[in-house]
Amino acid sequence: MTKVMAAAWGDGLDGRLRDPDLPSACADAGATRLQVNISDDAVAGAMRIAELTPPIDGVISIWADEPAGVLDVLSARVGRLSAWAVEERAPLNPVLPAAGRRIDALSNVAFLRRPPELSRTEWLHRWLDDHTQVAIDTQATFGYYQNVVLGPLTDGAPPVDAIVEELFPMAAVSDPHAFYGSGGDQAELEDRLGRMLASVARFGADRNLDVVPTSRFQWEL
Repeated sequence: MTKVMAAAWGDGLDGRLRDPDLPSACADAGATRLQVNISDDAVAGAMRIAELTPPIDGVISIWADEPAGVLDVLSARVGRLSAWAVEERAPLNPVLPAAGRRIDALSNVAFLRRPPELSRTEWLHRWLDDHTQVAIDTQATFGYYQNVVLGPLTDGAPPVDAIVEELFPMAAVSDPHAFYGSGGDQAELEDRLGRMLASVARFGADRNLDVVPTSRFQWEL
């Protein structure tokens, strides 16, 4: 089973990707699971980082043995789509509602790029082995998904080496203490922020990245 993640651009993406017919169309094309992350009004106040122009409007994840047909279905629904095959790790993997209900969370999706001064092996080590626990210890995440990009599946897909999704309490949209889990303690907030920034700098995730705040919806097909 292949997991595919796709960045999507287009006007009215919320309505098109939450069309009640989309899950069945993806299932008919061979998908067994569908996840849609949309940058919508619910998360409009959250921090966004945009390396790509125009900024990414949504992220779609599918699971399928043969994803090409599902990508055709999705491409027909959005203005622009760039997709990658990925290998997922889930250090924090809570049970979440399906059937298209919005997950009660700020879902931040980050598109990472390996800095040229690091080999792929060293970059993966610093990210997956060294950084993972730091991220868990310094933030209020309750869902954490690390997706190593195996390769592009669409022509013209921009360079991306990994895609990370983190789930935060909704209060994290506007409250840094809710984001970092510092409980209103300013010294604790600064300590957690400092440790996080130092850790991401070691594998280049402090630059040349896109962070897309989204609402998450998912379906088991």
